[in-house]
Parts: sequence; C-alpha cells; structure tokens
Amino acid sequence: MNLPVEEIIVPLDFPETTAKLKSISPTAKVPLLIWDGIEIWESLAIAEFIAEWAQPGEVWPLDAEARAIARAVSSEMHSGFQTIRSMCSMDIRARHPAPAMTPALEADIARLQTMWSGLRAKYGKGGPFLFGAWSAADAFYTPVVTRFRTYGLPLTGAAADYAAAILADPLFLKLEEQAKAEPWWISYGPDGRSSGYLKT
Repeated sequence: MNLPVEEIIVPLDFPETTAKLKSISPTAKVPLLIWDGIEIWESLAIAEFIAEWAQPGEVWPLDAEARAIARAVSSEMHSGFQTIRSMCSMDIRARHPAPAMTPALEADIARLQTMWSGLRAKYGKGGPFLFGAWSAADAFYTPVVTRFRTYGLPLTGAAADYAAAILADPLFLKLEEQAKAEPWWISYGPDGRSSGYLKT
C-alpha cells in the first residue's frame, strides 16, 4: 500500500522537540496523521482511518473473526506490555545485554510467546505474519519484535519464526536502513532517554 503522504520525522529529546510537536500535534506527541486538514492522533485511530481509505484486507484481515482478533491484540499492544517497553527501550541500531529478569518482564515475554504462537497456529495460513498476510497487527508488534533482538530475549517455535519473518520483511529492512542513516544518537540511562547529533 502506498499512502499519498509525506513523512516528517521529529527527533525526540532535543531542546526544540516540545515546541515542534506542539506546533503540529494537538497532544504534542507522535504519531500524528494530517490528511486533508484533518488531524488524527493515536496509532489505533490512524490505523482505522487508513483502513477506511484502503482496499478491504490491506490493513485488517478480511475474515470477520480474524479481523476482530487482530483489533483486540493491537489494542492490547497499544495499552499493555508496559514492563518490556520500559525495561527494553526500542533501539533498532544497537544491541544491549538483557535486563535482569523480573516476574513482570517474564510475564510479558510469556504472553507474547503464547499470543504469537497461538495466532500463527489459528490464523497464520497463507503467510508468515500473525494473520497470514500482513496486517496492522504486525505493524503494532514490530517494535516489540525488535526489542527481542536488541536485548537477546528468548523466543521459541512459531513465535520465533514470526519474529524472524518480521525482521526479514523488505519493509522492515527499509525501515532499518533509514534508522541507520539517522544523524542522531539515542542513549538510555538511569535518568531516562537522551539524544544528540552525531559528529560528521
């Protein structure tokens, strides 16, 4: 699907970041889709808006049951998995040691292992993704897949195969190359996230 939009990247944690976000976003956060003057914030709302514009089956599965489950697991990602998201910050370019395993992190990993394996078993015919063909659910879980690689977290069986399929997908590889070309660094420490421009 080729959306007729222009992508604008706003680097985070720079002195000008907050002002820039406030100038374009009603929440001063990303993502934000501006379409014919309409401002749409929140990733789930953006996915639903694009699904209405796109051909059926391009964003959500065609089958009604699969489509409902895809929306459910995307909502779960949108509002959940706080431990893995906070302890394993997204960093496509780097590799970090795994954090100390806690019960909460172990629970997140177990839920993802079970979910991905179960979805692949029930809905994964016809393709390598959660519902066979690519769907918005895969877009929501791609950032989590990258965390498993960045921090060397354990996955087995169908869940590991799913993660490998995401990381080998041409669209992800393009995203990865774009990330490598970004002219700034990001660091995560005890005091939070910080950023700066790379020296040229």
